[in-house]
Amino acid sequence: MRLANMLRLFVLISLLCAPMASAQGTNGEKLGTVVFPVSCSPAASQQFVRAVAMLHSFWYEESVKAFTEVAVTDPSCAMSFWGVAMSMYYPLWYPPSEATLKSGVAVLDRAKAVGAKTQRERDYLEAIETFYRDWEKSDHRSRTVAYEKAMERVYARYPDDHEAAIFYALALNATAPPTDKTYANQLKAGAILEKVLIEQPNHPGVAHYVIHSYDSAPFASRALPAARSYAKIAPSAPHALHMPGHIFTRLGLWQESIDSNRTSADAGVAYSKKAGANGVWDQTLHSLDYLVYAYLQTGRDVAAKRVAEDVATISKAYPESLPAAYALAAIPARVALERHRWPEAATLTLSPSTFPWNRFPWGEGITAFARALGMARSGDVVGAEKEVQKLASLRDSLVQAKNKYWADQVEVQHRAAAALVARAQGKNQEALNLLRSAADLEGSMDKHPVTPAPVVPTRELLGELLLELNQPKEALQEFEGTLKGEPNRFRSLFGAAQAAELSRDPGKARALYTELLSLCDRADTQRPELQHAKGFLRK
Repeated sequence: MRLANMLRLFVLISLLCAPMASAQGTNGEKLGTVVFPVSCSPAASQQFVRAVAMLHSFWYEESVKAFTEVAVTDPSCAMSFWGVAMSMYYPLWYPPSEATLKSGVAVLDRAKAVGAKTQRERDYLEAIETFYRDWEKSDHRSRTVAYEKAMERVYARYPDDHEAAIFYALALNATAPPTDKTYANQLKAGAILEKVLIEQPNHPGVAHYVIHSYDSAPFASRALPAARSYAKIAPSAPHALHMPGHIFTRLGLWQESIDSNRTSADAGVAYSKKAGANGVWDQTLHSLDYLVYAYLQTGRDVAAKRVAEDVATISKAYPESLPAAYALAAIPARVALERHRWPEAATLTLSPSTFPWNRFPWGEGITAFARALGMARSGDVVGAEKEVQKLASLRDSLVQAKNKYWADQVEVQHRAAAALVARAQGKNQEALNLLRSAADLEGSMDKHPVTPAPVVPTRELLGELLLELNQPKEALQEFEGTLKGEPNRFRSLFGAAQAAELSRDPGKARALYTELLSLCDRADTQRPELQHAKGFLRK
């Protein structure tokens, strides 16, 4: 207990005397305010906290450079190597490559050769080493959990160290199972972060990770204050401009999502231009996917189509990552499917052809799913069946790779596509059974942070099929179920209004049509659904 008290006193004194990364730098740079004491030279310590601020906004390209500069300023600063290793981890995105893991081990070996000057610094280094060390002998998930447990020990040992708390909260989010509908890890992380927020309201990591902790339908409203502050805290970081869009999407606040992601995409383009990059940054593409989704929910089809046309001209994305793959596949699929442009969906192809799609089978799955729906709805049953078979093959490849989450995501699409084929063949009950099964499987998982939403929610497809089969009351239940998880979603709102109308509930139909038209007050096209809503309200 005496040793623990001494450690707490040391950390507290260090925090009071520590350098800070100011929210307003001398060059106008705004990254938020971070307090992270390290035993490096004063100049290196100032550089270090700036690099940590970048790290907290997932600006990994720049944080690697910044931590490397720390090592140049003070070669004896072991924590500079901790920062480089942390910048190659990507906890919420995708597993590092084999080359990156080898680099991480080499970086941590350099840290050991330099030698950390305090036990606290050694604890931080040992924590991230649990992720990299012996990576050949264990899978990504196991090492991520090992890092989380190591950060839990750091957090327990230094309860006054807010950075330990913040990084532990991030680790909890990284290990949260997508099938855990109790959201135990996320709620624990959120509770930790909310305590830190009281003392450090301008910290970029706190706002950022609160958003990730509550990026789900049941809890999104808790993160709304963080969403509306994060971009103001760290406006120099492109990801900080995008992240509020996660919560705006969860709550159906479409104009705020549009503003957030348009600003972030513009910042990403400017960053690539300044860096002299060859291609479109994956974070720019990530923002564009969210932007297109929000445009489509507000009837701004011309704007969405314009983005999709620009994306179709892209010849190279960098890095060739999970966010890039998802956006490149999802954007054209969304634009076709949301507007029920079935011939357009039926002819979609993966683009650019030079992208390594074989590394992302689920990306191929998005295109196959859109093609299957487009073909089935256009009467090309044979073509649709081929796409269903392709989805089965892609699912099997993911199962073989032990990638259960994405295998299940593709299986949802496989069942839904098979249902539409069954419907085209007149097998209505089989179609309903397949769609219910797909919706239940989809409902057992949470969305991946990379996506604003499925390209089409399966429960919404089920509602549309029930309407076709003249079962409006049952359809209304499915649309309302979709809206619980995807509030203010265009097609589900229209479907619910139509189901209420056909169920002879004019009061509910009027309220839903009115809500739909209100959401689309900036529509740049007249969808048939909007014309129908106006016609009903004129009665």
